[in-house]
Amino acid sequence: MLASKLVGNETPGSRPPPYSEHIALFERGIADALWSEVQEDAMGNDVIIGHDGKPRCSWAGATDTALGRYHDKVWGTRTYDESAMFEALTLGVFEVGLSWSIVFGKRDAFRRAFHGFDIAKVAALTDRDVNRLLQDPSIIRNRAKIEATIDNAKAMRSASPSLVALAKSYEIARTRAPRSLADIPTSTPQAEAFAKQLKSQGYRFVGPTSVYAFMQNVGVVNDHIHGCIRATDYRPAHSQDRGR
Repeated sequence: MLASKLVGNETPGSRPPPYSEHIALFERGIADALWSEVQEDAMGNDVIIGHDGKPRCSWAGATDTALGRYHDKVWGTRTYDESAMFEALTLGVFEVGLSWSIVFGKRDAFRRAFHGFDIAKVAALTDRDVNRLLQDPSIIRNRAKIEATIDNAKAMRSASPSLVALAKSYEIARTRAPRSLADIPTSTPQAEAFAKQLKSQGYRFVGPTSVYAFMQNVGVVNDHIHGCIRATDYRPAHSQDRGR
């Protein structure tokens, strides 16, 4: 059936292409079909087809949601914007002991509470501001984490090397994506070393697990699952380069 579709598309009265072109089209069609099967087999339960027909990590969900857009645009996308990095670091602080879904659901509230993650403004917050934030039901009201966020803003302003420079030094150039969620670590030796450096600079709530989550959030490492459109080794089923 595949061969008949590939070689039977001439319109009435048209001149059929040379036989060699038939063969090339046929072989390309076979390659496309085989690659699609490989992708489907590789997905398993850790990659799902989204609302737009594209494969994604299962945690992104199949519908068009804020979490799905975060998966597509933020998680694993390398950034050196200091405000974005401070936000990722802060969300990691508040995630300690909690689930990511809880923290992510309050992301907009945290942005309001911490002045859009303006580092200078957060570093200038006072004890009165801390007490005010402890009365804000839209965020996670934990004094230690709020104070750690302020201290981390101060560290970002004064520490050397900077957070950006440290992040760059720990970049991981991955060419083979994790094959399943089980293959994604919660920490690595690099994260442990990174965390140790941050603590020495005065950062707080920056254990290896939190730091590895930070590395994922800002794209120092890309942990999108094999088969996901964001994976480092993703290859579309209809790649224009195939068959050349």
